[in-house]
Amino acid sequence: MINFNVPPYVDKALDYIQECVKNQKICGDGGYTRKCNEWIEKKTKTAKCLLTTSCTHATEMAALLCDIRQGDEVIMPSYTFVSTANAFVLRGAVPVFVDIRPDTMNIDENLIEAAVTERTRAIVPVHYAGVGCEMDKIMEVAAKYHLWVVEDAAQGIMATYKGRALGTIGDFGCFSFHETKNYSMGEGGALLIRDGKHIEAAEVIREKGTNRSKYYRGQIDKYTWVDQGSSYLPSDMNAAYLYAQLEVAEEINNARLANWKRYYENLAPLAQAGKIELPMVPEGCVHNGHMFYIKAAEIEERTALENYLKQNEVHAVFHYIPLHSATAGVKFSRFHGEDRYTTKESERLLRLPMYYRLTSDEVDYICDTVKRFYA
Repeated sequence: MINFNVPPYVDKALDYIQECVKNQKICGDGGYTRKCNEWIEKKTKTAKCLLTTSCTHATEMAALLCDIRQGDEVIMPSYTFVSTANAFVLRGAVPVFVDIRPDTMNIDENLIEAAVTERTRAIVPVHYAGVGCEMDKIMEVAAKYHLWVVEDAAQGIMATYKGRALGTIGDFGCFSFHETKNYSMGEGGALLIRDGKHIEAAEVIREKGTNRSKYYRGQIDKYTWVDQGSSYLPSDMNAAYLYAQLEVAEEINNARLANWKRYYENLAPLAQAGKIELPMVPEGCVHNGHMFYIKAAEIEERTALENYLKQNEVHAVFHYIPLHSATAGVKFSRFHGEDRYTTKESERLLRLPMYYRLTSDEVDYICDTVKRFYA
């Protein structure tokens, strides 16, 4: 069986984890956490990066930093993971979903302004498959109505929009280092902060509402509870596992991009024949090979293709069920405007295996199997 995902692994990770254990530094904010933060700051040119226990928690921190409160509204796509909405629902806010673009599966930037009300406080674009949303338009709307922008860049590390790293364009950005992502620490994430004036508040939130970060820097002689917060610090052992991958980040990125290109070239004849649709990367966007998906004609064809691949030892999966149609979505959110594409396009999409060390022969076999199905 060709698995859908295999978590990335680099041999040095075990050495780094053993070092944490020997040094008896396995809790949060150790040496490897700092190394990961510094690597991401240098790579993305963000003012500050704070490693977190998950991308979910990074988004929750962003919601706190935006001072999201009961009754506020936050605009986002319905085609996303539940954490995107939950982070704001936990603050008492109402997710307001707008439709997506069928070409990129990203939020339709031209529908956002019509969804703005006097209660709107933030826009949350989701960079699906590591392909950037149209951030210029989104930032223009945000500036016009004085709204926060929180980028859900869970799938976006190493990807850019017009030369800027995803996650660094809005006020805050959130990365994921879950085992399904390009770089992994098992469970983990990161909060990116564009403006340095928010760093101290973020540190307090991440350190259980205390000013312990200032204490460790020697800025105060004791620390205490100063604001609301929680424990968002990952173990330094998890950070050590991640840092081994960041040291070879370009190698991992290039391997994924090579497989993405191989998929695209192999399946292009099927797309040209009108049998399937392939991903689209807009001009100005540089993606990271996070996933390769195809679109069938409709849900019945997708299900048949998924089953055919499984029968031929290939594990392919569909993705999100739109949040507005979920039980909690009906309870906590609303959809603004018409659902022209969100549900229809989500029912057509099938994700093919994609991971570091997926071989070119395996990609060829998967493509040949797809071709046999359509033959």
